[in-house]
Amino acid sequence: MRFPSHSVWSCLHATRRRHGVRTVFPLLLACLWAVSAPPGHAADRPVRILALGDSLTAGYGLAHADGFVPRLQAALDARGYAITILDGGVSGDTSTDALARLDWALGDNPDAVIVELGGNDGLRGLDPARMEQNLTAILDRLQQAHLPVLLSGMYAPPNMGAGYSQSFRAVFERLSHRPGILWDPFFLDGVAAHPELEQADHIHPNPAGVAVIVARMVPLVERLARRP
Repeated sequence: MRFPSHSVWSCLHATRRRHGVRTVFPLLLACLWAVSAPPGHAADRPVRILALGDSLTAGYGLAHADGFVPRLQAALDARGYAITILDGGVSGDTSTDALARLDWALGDNPDAVIVELGGNDGLRGLDPARMEQNLTAILDRLQQAHLPVLLSGMYAPPNMGAGYSQSFRAVFERLSHRPGILWDPFFLDGVAAHPELEQADHIHPNPAGVAVIVARMVPLVERLARRP
């Protein structure tokens, strides 16, 4: 196992300065443990991550246990991580709706946020420029609150035309370059256009599709949990 040496030695020097301890070896062991421990393992409480999204987050059309948030929580629990996923998914939400309820959603005091939005903007053919304004306002608010963000991208439905699809996708490409953003290019990657992983509407994932999404997202969520 390799450890990030800069983090270890920064921890070591900071601890020695703070406590005036001269014995290096016990401090080194403690710092190695702090750097290498699973996210949230040594925290006073679990790392709380808000999943802010629409029906894809909310588990539309699925039994509760099969939805994205419960399945992601189960996957993290199985790996021994002290991480709690807060369900901030509302079916039908556009980026405008999510912005309007953002302060309410942050009332649960999360330590980090997954942002999964845009699908309903695309389905309704809403102006991508307005979506960009809304998502920018959401990310600005989270940045002001010093909350790390995992931004998950979305594509517009192909029936909206090439021009609309390009403008829509360009919004997420621009936002992905914001400093400090963790970037997941497409929430439905590996599921969209795979009928065996979709519900009858060919939009929402079925339980097997959710499993694909969760498997891809877990490493990103692990990285996000280490940032608070």
